[in-house]
Amino acid sequence: MTKNGERRVLITGNFVDMPRIVCLCGSTRFKDAFDEASYMETMAGRIVLSVGFMMHAAGNKHGEGIGATPEQKVALDELHKRKIDLADEVLVLNVGGYVGESTRSEIKYAERLNMLIRYLEPRDQSERRGAWGK
Repeated sequence: MTKNGERRVLITGNFVDMPRIVCLCGSTRFKDAFDEASYMETMAGRIVLSVGFMMHAAGNKHGEGIGATPEQKVALDELHKRKIDLADEVLVLNVGGYVGESTRSEIKYAERLNMLIRYLEPRDQSERRGAWGK
């Protein structure tokens, strides 16, 4: 990062703008949506920050049947907010319009930081396209 707050990286002797960083937010029950969003955002040239533990994802070896204690859940939610702190923007994976309590908290946090917030699916009738123009 430069002294004036710009993110720059040194590549082959030249400073270039750093790719935007996007943090994925949403219910971990939608593992496929996280996988697709990670792929699409990466292919669009963005650095992707995501959840590290798919607690609610069915058929996922590191999440299924393992769960977390209430204290661990609070700690994981706070850890995810630190990822939001590192990001330039947030992509909310609101599959079928679903936004749970933790995700609502993350959205409110990102709003307080005045961050760009995108949604996978339109939030209401007035929004015609989702995150990738679908």
